[in-house]
This record gives sequence, structure tokens and C-alpha cells, in this order.
Amino acid sequence: MLYFSTSKKISLLIICLLGCFLALPNFWSTGIPFLPKQTINLGLDLRGGSYLLLEVDTNSIKKERSQSLVDDIRLALRQKKIKYIGLKVLPSGAEVKIQNDIRLDDAEKAIDDLNNSSLGNIFNTRTTDDFSLSTSNGIIKISLNENALKEKYRSAVSQSIEIIRRRIDGLGVTEPSIQRQGNNRILLEVPGLDDPQRLKDLLGQTAKLNFRMVDTSISPGEAIRTKVPSRSEILSDSDGLQYLVMKKVLVSGERLVDAQASFDATTNSPVVNFRFDTVGGKYFAKATSRNVGKPFAIVLDNKVISAPVIRSPILGGSGQIEGGFSVEEANNLSILLRAGALPAPLEILEEKTIGPGLGEDSIQSGKIATIIGLVGVLIFIILSYGRFGIYANIALILNIVMIIGILSLLQATLTLPGIAGIVLTIGMAVDSNVIIFERIKDEYSSGKNPFSSVESGYSKSFGTILDANITTLIASLVLFFLGTGPVKGFAVTLSIGIVTSVFTAFIITRLIISIWLLKKKPTELPI
Repeated sequence: MLYFSTSKKISLLIICLLGCFLALPNFWSTGIPFLPKQTINLGLDLRGGSYLLLEVDTNSIKKERSQSLVDDIRLALRQKKIKYIGLKVLPSGAEVKIQNDIRLDDAEKAIDDLNNSSLGNIFNTRTTDDFSLSTSNGIIKISLNENALKEKYRSAVSQSIEIIRRRIDGLGVTEPSIQRQGNNRILLEVPGLDDPQRLKDLLGQTAKLNFRMVDTSISPGEAIRTKVPSRSEILSDSDGLQYLVMKKVLVSGERLVDAQASFDATTNSPVVNFRFDTVGGKYFAKATSRNVGKPFAIVLDNKVISAPVIRSPILGGSGQIEGGFSVEEANNLSILLRAGALPAPLEILEEKTIGPGLGEDSIQSGKIATIIGLVGVLIFIILSYGRFGIYANIALILNIVMIIGILSLLQATLTLPGIAGIVLTIGMAVDSNVIIFERIKDEYSSGKNPFSSVESGYSKSFGTILDANITTLIASLVLFFLGTGPVKGFAVTLSIGIVTSVFTAFIITRLIISIWLLKKKPTELPI
């Protein structure tokens, strides 16, 4: 066990040098060509940044589902040629009165067929209905199922997390933390973001974009004074200017495949260039071909961005949005459109801004704690084991460097609990050496020569060290997969530290000691 072939020595040397090479950018100033670019990302508590607790507006999901249900019922009854009155939206469903009682059963069947049931098994039996029906005096009441709604809420939160991630990525920040909290809340941490208001502006918009025609039959003012046509609605722009806009959507923003901020070639003002997919491009070409000379509205979250006149058919599947934007507004809008629309509005429940000064204080505290712990351990191990203690300290320092190198390679985020994990790893690494050295002392005290004592000490302590570290590794992996935020940061450094500790304590120290034994051939062990 004490013999290392030349190839093994070279392999171990390469591994150690690689770990040091990966860790070097964290200690050396950047700009050196041959150094890797990866460094450890600092978490919110070390770097400062923005913290937001968001809540998905489930009431809007319920309202939208109820409105969608009304639209589906209207279409289904018309297709069956069933006469009805009083079709309206309820807080959690819909209601409709069938005029002819003879067609009541047909109406119930037509509405019940709208149920988007899930498939419970291979026989396609219904497990959960979207809604339930109740009939009284010719009135059919449709009530949304709470379990189906909860599933939609969970789906909306998952979709919102993905869209938030895409929007945050558009800001160019590194390692944002986006996590689900409970049933309808999202925890967002963005380290290093010095403009939290921009973050709130990005998340405060649902970003549902659509293109609609402007109703020019009457003016908005006249429509307000008399009656707004049923096919239209009054919308306003950011300056409060009102438009009478058709409710029918020509093309939805879901058909967008790209949006980029740019500058208009004529006016040199910021604009947003957009491009549809194939189907959206066809719809857009057809709509603009039929309405040349008429204004159409570009609507974002029920706000008119602009209402240009269609000068000629737009056949290329792409266009330009002008709205008197600033450069930042154009960039933000392009990010929103690329990321897609949120399924429901987000409400900010809690907001914190951590300044870089507080993060710097945390880093200094972490450094001091690590240095004190490291120096204390180095002194203790030398006083306890002499020459062998020096070898153990070399392996311990290499262990810390390798942890930093692996964290850099993985682009992991280091938090204050992560620093605590590194400090804990220092103690665990020494613990492995203590077990080995005490075993060597026992073997030497029993009368064995130095070579046999070291050989037996390492071989007999291997199982104990492996068992102890594997159980700790299992616990840290559980923390990683089930924990969030700081807990996960602690688990990452601890897991990496366990692996590097076993490597340095059992292999590196054994290599150094074997080289010394084979070179000096001592008759006594200085331990």
C-alpha cells in the first residue's frame, strides 16, 4: 500500500496541479491570458443584490378560466343550435339559461363534453373534472373544480418560474436563485443587481402582447358618451391617450420567436424589431393585407404601445414597434417579449435590497473565521504529530485549494453557509488524519517496524474513514436535493469537501509519507 508507481505519482501530481490551476483565478487578478475565466460566484449574502418574494395572482387565473369557459360554452351551444339566454361569468364558473326545456339534456351533454378530464388509467376513465354541473329551473350552473384549479395554480407557478428565469437571464446577471415557496409563491434572489427597480419593472408586467385593429367607426370620446360597441373596448396608452380597439385579436404575442432592441434607420430613435413564427407570419400578412390604410393597435397588458397605420402589407413575418421608448425601455420590452407572457400577474409581497457593503462585511467575517479555524487546526496537528502533522497540514491546505478549484469549475454560488461548510470540512479532513495517525501509533506501540506500522495504520483505518464520510455525504446530498437557498449552498461545499478530504487525507498524505519512508528508511517513527 505504500508503493506508488511512477504513473500513479504523475497522475496524482496532475490532479493536484489542476486543482490549484482552477483555483488560481480566485486569488490572482484577472486579465492573464492562460488562466481560466471561471471563478466562484458569490451569493446574495456575500455580493449584495435584490431579494423578492412574489405571489402568483390565483384570482386572475380563476377569472380567466371562468371567462374561457363562457366562451367555450357559447361556441358549443351555437354548434348544437341550442337557444340560450343569460350566459355570464360567475366568481368561480359560469351560468346559462336554456330557453327550451326539451333541449336541456342536450345542453348539459354539450357543456359536459368541454371537461378537460385527465386520464386516470389505460381505460381513459375520468379522474378529475375541470368543473361540475347543476341544473335548476332550466338554469345550468357550471362550478370550477377546486382540485383542478389547484393543479392550474401549480402549473402557473412552474411556468412563471421558467419565464422569470428567461427574463432575468436577459439582464446578464449570474446565478439568480428562483425557487418555489408553498403553493403560489416564488422566492427570487439576484446577486449583484444594483438596479432593483428595473427588476421589479420586468416582473411587474404580465407581457401579454397582441395585435388588434383600431375601431374607427366612432371616436373613443363618443363611444364613452354613448355606448361602447360590444365588439370593442376602450384602452389607453402610457400618456393617457384613449383608443377604441377591437376585442378580436389578429395575432397573439405567443407567435413571436424573437424580439430585439434596435434603432430606427430614419429617426434614429429606439425601437423593438420582432419576428413571428411561420403561422404567425401568415396571420400577420393576411391581417395587414386586408387592412391597408387602417390603424392597428399593438397592445401589451391592455395598454396600447402604439397604433400605427398600415401603409402596405407586411409579408415578411417581421415588423417594428415604435413607442417613443428610451434605450432602456426598448431593451426591457425586447426582454419581456423574448421571455414570453406570464400566465398570471405577480404581486411583490416582500422586498429586500442587500448592499455590497454588507456583503463585504460577511466575506471578511467568513475569511477571519476560516483563517482562525485553519491556523488553530494547523498548530494543533503539528503539536500532536510532529513531522506527520506537517504532512497532514500540506494535504489540508491542498484540500481547501481543491475545494475552491472545483467550486470555480462548477460555477457554483458561494454563500455564507457555504463558507461554514468549508470550515467544517477543515475539521473533518483533520479528523481523518487523526484516525490514521492514531492507528499508526497503536501499531508502532505493538512492536512493529515503521514500514509495517504505517502500512497497517492506513489499511485498517480505511474502512472507518470511508464509512464516516459516506454517511456524511449521504446527509449532505439529502440537504442539497431537499434544501433551498443557504441550506443548498452549505450542502454543495460540504459534499465537495468530503470527497477532497478523503482524497487528500488518505492518498496525498500517504504518498508524502511513503516517499519519506522509502528515502530516509527511519528506524523510529517521529509520531
